[in-house]
Amino acid sequence: MSNSPSSQMVQQNEPDIGSLVLGTGFTLASLILFPAIAQSLGLGPSLTSAMRIVLMKAAAKV
Repeated sequence: MSNSPSSQMVQQNEPDIGSLVLGTGFTLASLILFPAIAQSLGLGPSLTSAMRIVLMKAAAKV
């Protein structure tokens, strides 16, 4: 009886691993990868900060 209400409740409380990986990837990109790439391309700090904010908001929505 895997369709009992208690088993469905447990399945709903488990985090979606895909969302977790995607959110972690966005966070890693915004904190480490993007600033390094922006510095090598010569982008200004204000543009780099704005892009980091966009990536962090995307990570929070996932």
